[in-house]
Amino acid sequence: MMDSEAHEKRPPILTSSNQDLSPHIANVGEGKHYFCGCCAAFNNVAITYPVQKILFRQQLYGLKTRDAILQLQKDGFRNLYRGILPPLMQKTTTLALMFGLYEDLSRLLRKHVSSAPEFATRGVAAVLAGTTEAIFTPLERVQALLQDHKHHDKFTNTYQAFRALKCHGIREYYRGLVPILFRNGFSNVLFFGLRGPIKEHLPTATTHSAHLVNDFICGGVLGAMLGFLFFPVNVVKARIQSQIGGEFQSFSKVFKTIWLERDRKLINLFRGAHLNYHRSLISWGIINATYEFLLKVV
Repeated sequence: MMDSEAHEKRPPILTSSNQDLSPHIANVGEGKHYFCGCCAAFNNVAITYPVQKILFRQQLYGLKTRDAILQLQKDGFRNLYRGILPPLMQKTTTLALMFGLYEDLSRLLRKHVSSAPEFATRGVAAVLAGTTEAIFTPLERVQALLQDHKHHDKFTNTYQAFRALKCHGIREYYRGLVPILFRNGFSNVLFFGLRGPIKEHLPTATTHSAHLVNDFICGGVLGAMLGFLFFPVNVVKARIQSQIGGEFQSFSKVFKTIWLERDRKLINLFRGAHLNYHRSLISWGIINATYEFLLKVV
């Protein structure tokens, strides 16, 4: 584990400043970024899943927070963690890829395209990492089905949900791919690009606990901001992925349908955004703090 002085001298992410803005330990062992990303995701999902489920109901049905909570209460405690396996599998895998591939691709691009600016190679690496994550769309797809109470009587677990989609062909597993690609690519660029500048404006950390707090704040602020920015994209994705079989509607067509259903009011399109803001603040705070902490101790 590096001491704090060496830790402060490492180069930042997507910034020209010489100050340490986002701790990434030099000469990290093979696979370490993947492992730390996986553990950070597991920690986050286990803590925040009930909040995510409330949020999903709001995105899908346009419910107020109180109504979404009452709906979950009616479902009972037995169903509270129903559907957690897909996000657990999906998040641990995709966040491992997000952090690991970003580091590997950044290094690879710098090596083979040495003339390109640092921010450009890291931006491309972020987009490619986000695109690769989309391979696991079926897990996010099944999670959406399991969280929707309209499908409670059709299947009771992840395996049954996967089987229910099988007869519709491989395309059925990838409903919602377009919004996921858009969300992943651009959010990755912003996340990795802004971590450095945000941390630069936080008080200088001199202890391990202070570093942990700064990493939590940095990740939380970014997560909350990006969660709010891409909230309408996730609303459309939730509607697309709640369907089984039938026509594959375009992103724009589904967006128009939701827009009309919600009286053409932007505030109705953002129902649940405040809860998503707080969930993302906590989730990405946990993820970023756990990830950076594990990089130092593993």
